[in-house]
Amino acid sequence: MAAKVFESIGKFGLGLAVAGGVVNSALYNVDAGHRAVIFDRFRGVQDTVVGEGTHFLIPWVQKPIIFDCRSRPRNIPVITGSKDLQNVNITLRILFRPVTAQLPRIFTSIGEDYDERVLPSITTEILKSVVARFDAGELITQRELVSRQVSEDLTERAATFGLILDDVSLTHLTFGKEFTEAVEMKQVAQQEAERARFIVEKAEQQKKAAVISAEGDSKAAELIANSLAPAGDGLIELRKLEAAEDIAYQLSRSRNITYLPSGQSVLLQLPQ
Repeated sequence: MAAKVFESIGKFGLGLAVAGGVVNSALYNVDAGHRAVIFDRFRGVQDTVVGEGTHFLIPWVQKPIIFDCRSRPRNIPVITGSKDLQNVNITLRILFRPVTAQLPRIFTSIGEDYDERVLPSITTEILKSVVARFDAGELITQRELVSRQVSEDLTERAATFGLILDDVSLTHLTFGKEFTEAVEMKQVAQQEAERARFIVEKAEQQKKAAVISAEGDSKAAELIANSLAPAGDGLIELRKLEAAEDIAYQLSRSRNITYLPSGQSVLLQLPQ
């Protein structure tokens, strides 16, 4: 009797496990920010896009393909030429996501790796087209205009593949070695020209200062001469006497000065 009970329980458990496996294989989950496209073995890709949550499908007959519909970043480096034939290295950063309603068409015509197949090619195409309209100097001075033009053209081009570009920005922009060296040489030449101009201006100012100083000395001499003219040489002789008196006074106070009378012989007793 007990054997029959255990046998019945075993059969029931086995049936329950089989049923659970079938139910589990008939369920699938779509996470937040994702969408699913159903591939049917008999009818192909379904046009209906399945939203978030848990859903049923027919095991073996149907298969869900999950797409991430959130914005994702991608950096794409491109080497192209400017209008004046300078090599330009540009890195473009793109935030992209698929159009939800066009997921069946994207899966059918492009595949799950649509970003790998579409973005590098259209980005290179648009960048080469836009950069060729500007020379190297304009790419630097009009970078905002270049970025806006690239964004507009690339957004329009990506829309034909069912992609939305939330943001397009130029994150890196450099030029070839020859152009960089030419810019550096130009900067050095400009600095040297500024220095030379400063030296010339300094010399001009010094020249003007010397002229003004000479004119002042000449005017002072003229005024002195005019003031001495009425007195003749008397004032000059007076100044000479005053200077001689001052010198004699200073010498008389010095202990190292000895006055010798003129016209007489003086015998100095010097040690042998």
